[in-house]
Amino acid sequence: MVRTPAVRALLIQCGAAPLTLVLVYLLASLRLPWFYPVNYLTVAVIHGLLAAAITWRVGLAPWWRLIEFLFPLAVLATLALHLPPWIFLLVFLVLLGWYWSTFRTQVPYYPSSPDVWDAVRQQLPPPSTTGQPLRVIDIGSGLGGFVLYMARVRPDIEVVGIELAPLPWLVSWLRARIAGSRARFIRGDYEQLDFGQFNLVFAYLSPAVMAPLWRKAEAEMCHGDTLISYEFAIDARKPDLVIHATNTSTPLYKWCF
Repeated sequence: MVRTPAVRALLIQCGAAPLTLVLVYLLASLRLPWFYPVNYLTVAVIHGLLAAAITWRVGLAPWWRLIEFLFPLAVLATLALHLPPWIFLLVFLVLLGWYWSTFRTQVPYYPSSPDVWDAVRQQLPPPSTTGQPLRVIDIGSGLGGFVLYMARVRPDIEVVGIELAPLPWLVSWLRARIAGSRARFIRGDYEQLDFGQFNLVFAYLSPAVMAPLWRKAEAEMCHGDTLISYEFAIDARKPDLVIHATNTSTPLYKWCF
């Protein structure tokens, strides 16, 4: 967990704090006219610059440098607003429920569009004549749009969504209940799921997890099964088909087993 970028960023902020105090003390002792007397804004700027420099040195992604620099300034601005403490707790709980373990999985909430859903639908085989329904799963199903759509337009298939974050899962589960949909939603980690149960796996995740996703799919999916990823490709194997939902859209990548 210590290797995850969010945890490393937090540790950098903590490590920059004592360095900031030492540097501010040394500069203040010189009584430079452009620096003395010291104010909180100056301290926040120095803290942010040190944290950004450490972030650059340890090799985190470029956007973390901006986050590290702005974080102390954001804390200072928030304190100046004199907001009641319960607001911070409420915001924390909402963000925790929405993003849950994004700091570990590095998969933020990425909503796909109806054009993408329909492009995936067009890749499905016709209804089975053997009585065995096609099984489809959306890993990281978010608010459930893809799963609800598939359940509506292809009543002959079994479609499931799995979502780790509690709030998106709850929203998708409620949407299915209210609509009376056959769609099923599971709260859990797709890494603990056996892909061999499904004929088609749809993923809209992030570049950080595509390599382990491929290893899992390659180990578990059966002959004739399909993996479709929206936007993010897999380096280990070229896709069998690249699909564009619209002429200007981000592609979908399809792998057949």
